[in-house]
Amino acid sequence: MARFDESRPEMTVEQFRLLRDHVYSHCGILVHDDMKFVMERRLWPRLEALHLADFGAYHRFLRYDVQRHAELEAAVESLTTHETYFFREPVQLRAFTDELFPLLEKRNGRLKRLRLWSAGCSSGEEAYTLAMLLKESRRFDEWDVEVYGTDISRRVLATARRAEYGPSALRATAPELLERYFVPLPGNRVRVRDDVRAWVSFGHQNLLDEASSQLVARMDVVFCRNVMIYFDQSARRRVLRIIRDRLNPGGYLLLGHSENLLNLGADFELVHLRGDLVYRKPELPGGEGR
Repeated sequence: MARFDESRPEMTVEQFRLLRDHVYSHCGILVHDDMKFVMERRLWPRLEALHLADFGAYHRFLRYDVQRHAELEAAVESLTTHETYFFREPVQLRAFTDELFPLLEKRNGRLKRLRLWSAGCSSGEEAYTLAMLLKESRRFDEWDVEVYGTDISRRVLATARRAEYGPSALRATAPELLERYFVPLPGNRVRVRDDVRAWVSFGHQNLLDEASSQLVARMDVVFCRNVMIYFDQSARRRVLRIIRDRLNPGGYLLLGHSENLLNLGADFELVHLRGDLVYRKPELPGGEGR
């Protein structure tokens, strides 16, 4: 494969190993051995921005510079992909609304309170989708409802809070939902309506940071879809321990369709819905959910 710019110093194998391990220790994202060229290409703009001569100098910056924490976030931002859209994985969403909504309504009916967490929410489409589905059901209109979206990228969180989107994000959105939950903007863009936004909040979160995870409220449902594909087995186990800790007993975990908990030793029950498979944190003894 030809190099992208012969004038730029190549990332050595040792530099790749050091940078890869540093990113992994920070957030659990595993850059595989065959991704050296991709890592080099994506991180080169960071060297240019900092006026650093090579990747060895960049590694030293990430280790020792006073700005290292902010720069590590920028590095992770460069290495991750945030492409998503509204109403993604409709089969799972249909099972969620048709089968889990009645269970959640019955389970939480006394308190009339519901908490959902979109972990790895990217630019917010999933979190807003969940709020729209809750509103569509009309089951929770008088409830205390919050959908909490978190991501490691501050840039995509800024997009999520702005709640303005273009056609690509809306490609799976039915016309009636587009009319009901979005406000038209110039330039073929839309903004999520305020009544939906009122149910959704966002926060910066490294899913492997156990200390900051304690700030996340107890949840009834966690969506963590297409996030753990970036992690190795050890990091996945750590993420699952944190998610399990933040779930109420009897709460549900929904993963992406390419993900499962096989060989992870996670203490979740597999629940066979008619339309999908989900995971549940076991109930407390006696069946008490809280």
